Amino acid sequence: MRGRPFSFVVHGLWPQYERGFPDYCQRPAPRLDRNIMTSMLDLMPAPGLIFSEWDKHGTCSGLSPRAYFETIRKARAAVKIPADFLELSAPKMIAPTEVEDAFIKANPGLSNSAVIRDLRSAALERSADLHEQDLQFRSCEEIDRRACRRDSVVMPPVRGG
Repeated sequence: MRGRPFSFVVHGLWPQYERGFPDYCQRPAPRLDRNIMTSMLDLMPAPGLIFSEWDKHGTCSGLSPRAYFETIRKARAAVKIPADFLELSAPKMIAPTEVEDAFIKANPGLSNSAVIRDLRSAALERSADLHEQDLQFRSCEEIDRRACRRDSVVMPPVRGG
């Protein structure tokens, strides 16, 4: 299989209240420059996701499009992917709690309530909610309560791996 290698991807970055978050703060949203969108394809797997995240959350950030996506890049750089998950060449059956524990071990300051388990198409997606002011890990009890409760999931191989 050819294409960009994805193991863990960025879904987005948004201002987070203690309960909920703002969205679609500017309608219509200022158009995102295509060059900014293409510059993010190494972290976010689809143009539609990048445009959507700008429209829904970027417009609430108070940042310019370039600064918003630079902040996403900095936030992603702050999260260390555990070595066991970097270059999967075959599907791996794993308990979501094992993935969570591996991320916590690899990222000092990260706690269970700052890691969100979400199942999509039988794949495990990991997110760390980062406080946007200083990009430090932050608890998010509201979302953690909705975490995946399955005993095991299949972590797909890295595309192109």
